[in-house]
Formats: sequence, C-alpha cells, structure tokens
Amino acid sequence: MKVVFDSNVIIAAYAARAGLCHDIFELCLKNHTIFISRTLVLEIKRGLTKKPKLPDTLTAEIIRDLEASLTVIKASDAHCPECRDPDNLAVLGLLAAAQADVLISGDQDLLVLKSFGGVPIITVREFWEKLRQETLLKAQPHPRRKPHFK
Repeated sequence: MKVVFDSNVIIAAYAARAGLCHDIFELCLKNHTIFISRTLVLEIKRGLTKKPKLPDTLTAEIIRDLEASLTVIKASDAHCPECRDPDNLAVLGLLAAAQADVLISGDQDLLVLKSFGGVPIITVREFWEKLRQETLLKAQPHPRRKPHFK
C-alpha cells in the first residue's frame, strides 16, 4: 500500500516513541511504501524542534532517517477550493504525486475533506481499524468452504 502521513502524525510518532502514532508509523515502515516531500521534511523538522523541543542533533538524526527510509518525491501542485488551510495544499500535492492509497492525518482541516482525488483522508485510529478489519477478513475461512475437522 502507498501511504502518505501528514507531518503531525510523524511528529507525534517521534515525539512520543510509543502509542498508536508510533506503532502505525513503524508498521507502515515495515509493510508499506511511505511517501514524503522536501516541504513535508522541513515542516517535520520545524515541528520536532518546536513542540516536543527535541535537541537539534536528535532532530537532524530523525530527518536523516526519514529521508533514508521513506520515498522522497516532488509534490505536484494541488487545487482544492474546499481546503480551509492553504498550507495543507502541500500534503495534498504529495498525495496526488505519490498516487497514494491513503492519507493519514490528525489535522481537522484535512480530515473534514474526507478524500482528495478519490483517496481517503483518515485518522491514525481509522487506519488501524482498517488494517485490523483486513487482517480479520484474511483470517476467516472462505464462506463457501467448510473447515475440515476430524
């Protein structure tokens, strides 16, 4: 699956180093392709030094890890008249350029859109529920087959 995370989710994943944001981000690192743009990298860098106030050396290490672990692409120009925050056009442009399957965000200005270009915009918890449901469905026996018990 091709995934785009909004900067707030990535910042939360690194700030807490535990919890749902961290767990989902780590799961996606292992099992999916995560796309990021230079603009988003700069936003994450600013956010890590501002809100959780991480030291510059740790922030630099995180940024290096992100650039090495994620697929860095150039975002396209996004046009979205419904978007309430023009700063969010950068992440929507990334979503379009990546041809991603989902955008995971905690930003209400993005979540209220529900989708962009047919791609769902969902919360971390909604993504977790989606993965959980997919896993449960895979674990279920085929409905037309009867289990073989002896």
